Amino acid sequence: MKIGFDNEKYLKMQSEHIRERISQFDNKLYLEFGGKLFDDYHASRVLPGFEPDSKLRMLMQLSDQAEIVIVISAGDIDKNKVRGDLGITYDEDVLRLIDAFTGRGLYVGSVCITRYAGQESADAFKNRLEKLGIRVYLHYSIPGYPSNTALIVSDEGYGKNQYIETSRPLVVITAPGPGSGKMATCLSQLYHEYKRGISAGYAKFETFPIWNIPLKHPVNLAYEAATADLNDVNMIDPFHLEAYGITTVNYNRDVEIFPVLQAMFEKIIGECPYKSPTDMGVNMAGNCIIDDEACQEASRQEIIRRYYKSMDALITGTGKEDEVYKIELLLKQAHASLDDRKTVPASRSMEQQSGGPAAALELPDGQIVYGKTSDLLGASSALLLNALKELAGIDHRAHVISPEAIRPIQELKTSYLGSKNPRLHMDETMIALSVSAATNPDARLALEQIPKLRGCQAHTSVMLSSVDILSFRRLGIEVTCEPKFEKKKKYQ
Repeated sequence: MKIGFDNEKYLKMQSEHIRERISQFDNKLYLEFGGKLFDDYHASRVLPGFEPDSKLRMLMQLSDQAEIVIVISAGDIDKNKVRGDLGITYDEDVLRLIDAFTGRGLYVGSVCITRYAGQESADAFKNRLEKLGIRVYLHYSIPGYPSNTALIVSDEGYGKNQYIETSRPLVVITAPGPGSGKMATCLSQLYHEYKRGISAGYAKFETFPIWNIPLKHPVNLAYEAATADLNDVNMIDPFHLEAYGITTVNYNRDVEIFPVLQAMFEKIIGECPYKSPTDMGVNMAGNCIIDDEACQEASRQEIIRRYYKSMDALITGTGKEDEVYKIELLLKQAHASLDDRKTVPASRSMEQQSGGPAAALELPDGQIVYGKTSDLLGASSALLLNALKELAGIDHRAHVISPEAIRPIQELKTSYLGSKNPRLHMDETMIALSVSAATNPDARLALEQIPKLRGCQAHTSVMLSSVDILSFRRLGIEVTCEPKFEKKKKYQ
């Protein structure tokens, strides 16, 4: 994929801009971090050249000034809410984030549990954190939030929340996912800081939508596709247009909440330091796009991937028709077709030729390799081996795993472990390949090609098992699936 984003320029420009914002206030800035602080794979997909840990690396340049507060909603703890990309609960992700930040030399000051109402699960998590030596603060639900500003900005509103003790000029407020209460935590802290005579500030760091590129730019459309389940809509910031006569892009929730924020700022500090939602932001990503066409094409591909993801969710009963309809509209606005994803027509064609489930993968050089279902391997496993052979320059007729080595694994699966499917899944295939590598030089050579698969694109003609989905994810392969099951069953 062509590089379209200057990551080093971004790191330098972004950290300098945040330092400038800190200096505008009383050397105390609460920075709400939207999206993922690291593992931001959406950004790296639509802005090729953006590293998934770019925001974390940027913060590391400010490590002497910054501390992190992780926010989690008591309701999300109680419901065991799960991160869709990682498959772990929000409370487990808080611990993962703490380890990740401290492992990079960043200071995690505390955890704040928001919307606390005496939930036993929240109490148990609080006790768990405190036993690990982590400070925990409680913030409470406020009746009438966010419209009842008179109550919110009072001793009975924000004043009831526990004041989070911080020691550094930049306080980064982040969370495992959306809806955790990051903005409310920032504003509550502002209230307490001003009661203590400290003129602290607030700013927001959201990578998307990018405020200084067009509203219907594919990068911004891809953000709408990624948040179709939240029903976010990109829009022109009317406050910025009125104040400055300049057209900028924001999204509906920030625009809708801005009048309320203005009222809160006025009650807390006497005046609002910002004239628009765009003013609150500090994102410099739009200034670091160096190949606009490359970013546009990458974003169109992302919208196609999101379409298939929403269709698969609809088929399995976890998605909604509205999400599919919205992404179909975004496809049209981005002038993208499903066939623009090269592996889609390729896998369909192979399915027609073979008469069974098939898969296709695009290698880094643009070449398409295929996999089809056989007695020994599923289509995904066959695809994996064919891709590794191609990368290693091994004749496709050569066996890197002996059929005689596969059959005992099949017997184990069906005769002893109760599986009805004798064909090897991708994880089983990789284990068999690694065992063969001990005696087979071709297998060893094929195994060494695995890192080259990261970032490759694949498509399968039927929906995958959870085992193969996880294997594709671990290999770093972006896979999509036709929204249909291999066999029609009432229980899949």
